[in-house]
Amino acid sequence: MQIKDKTFIITGASMGLGRALAEALAVLGARLVLNARGADELEAAWQSCDMVGAQAVAVPGDVSLTATAGRLVEQALHLGDFAGFVHCAGVLRPGPLVREISEHDFQEVVSSNLKGAWQMIRHCVPALVPRGSGLAVFIGSAAASVAQPGIGSYCAAKAAEEHLCRQLAAEEPWLTTFVYRPGLVDTRMQDEARKAEGGGAESLRALFRPWKERGHLIMPEQSAMGLIRLLMQDGEGLSGKTFDVRDKF
Repeated sequence: MQIKDKTFIITGASMGLGRALAEALAVLGARLVLNARGADELEAAWQSCDMVGAQAVAVPGDVSLTATAGRLVEQALHLGDFAGFVHCAGVLRPGPLVREISEHDFQEVVSSNLKGAWQMIRHCVPALVPRGSGLAVFIGSAAASVAQPGIGSYCAAKAAEEHLCRQLAAEEPWLTTFVYRPGLVDTRMQDEARKAEGGGAESLRALFRPWKERGHLIMPEQSAMGLIRLLMQDGEGLSGKTFDVRDKF
């Protein structure tokens, strides 16, 4: 896919993989609509993209809300040549067992990962129909395929998000739609899991802490470059599939 002068929406762009991806796309000449809930962190990400001369707009807000998703598409259309989105936004809330997690935290995990993905679909896809092509990428996780005490709500939300991606690929074959699993990335989520408290915390800490201690984590920029390599392909054969940063593609 051509990246230069195309407009992409990046959710979760204020830190981690989302910010690294935004910065890489900015260097490649993409136009960007950046989204995250934290306005200050998002402003810093916007400044980083602006410094390399990219046309970028920051739209803070919760992407699971209709108003926020609508503003993202409006800004993308205003920048011109809107080509698609990458949904990086997500919340972990590690530690509690499923029976312990609060309603607020459960809702936050499901909203950021799953409902946010759905909002991007329902607002972006109709805007892409006239061009007859587009990109819809969902950041998945190996957690979608396991049952791990302490992140049960996240595992369920990611499994549903990955299925939603496959559903979109089946319904809209003209779109390039796929899941990208970023691998073991050194992010705030990893730090939260290492410090988790609750009924599932001991199991969770035993899993996450050795990854850091043994140097198994990669930087967000490394994972972002794996996704960039996928984006720069022609798109044929990508839709409906799940890719992992550790794959050779």
